[in-house]
Amino acid sequence: MNVSRIALAGGVAASTVLVLAGTASAHVSVQPQGEAAKGGYAVINFKVPNERDDAATTKLEVNFPTDHPLASVQPQAVPGWKIDVTTSKLAKPLDMHGEKINKAVSKVTWTADGGKIEPGRFQQFPLSVGQLPEDADQLVFKAIQTYDNKEVVRWIEEQKAGAEEPETPAPVLKLTAAADGAAAAAGSSDKSDSADHAKDGKTTASASSSSSDTTARVLGIVGIVIGVAGVAFGVLAGRRRAA
Repeated sequence: MNVSRIALAGGVAASTVLVLAGTASAHVSVQPQGEAAKGGYAVINFKVPNERDDAATTKLEVNFPTDHPLASVQPQAVPGWKIDVTTSKLAKPLDMHGEKINKAVSKVTWTADGGKIEPGRFQQFPLSVGQLPEDADQLVFKAIQTYDNKEVVRWIEEQKAGAEEPETPAPVLKLTAAADGAAAAAGSSDKSDSADHAKDGKTTASASSSSSDTTARVLGIVGIVIGVAGVAFGVLAGRRRAA
């Protein structure tokens, strides 16, 4: 009996830990599609889960970092959501492709317009952004999530080194080294070239095989014709001798 109670208590405790872990990890986050290399451009997705059982998410505000402003921000259309892009004047202009940029996007807001994030669901909000900074390892985006019951959750706490994850962490985009991105592209190119060479090799081998088969067939037919002609000649010669 005691063993059963202990096992049951352990199971309940384990389940509680799993539930709490799942709740803690379900927060607004940002991830790139592929890599977000320093100095380059990337497509990033803000993933917004609904953490409430009795309310739906109807608004998301994402604030862009002011210490590393991004001159180019293009949102992808999301069915059922209206998108507003806010720009602000920069204290220090950006040099982008030889041009001075005096304004940059400071906030992007998605507001439900027929759509919403129901309990137990999530929604992704894609953006094309650039040019990513070369002197930073990450970008922090502070986000605000609003529910249809007027509840507001501020995902704005920054992670401190050596500390536990905050209760409402801000989305963080990790940047990769520009060399890594180039190496990945080169590796992809090498794989593509290898695949092309392999295809060319198969095509050449197939063509050679086909040519060999055709030559063999022609020689076989010629041999048969010569054989038939030889037999006919022998028959005619025999008849002449008999005569």
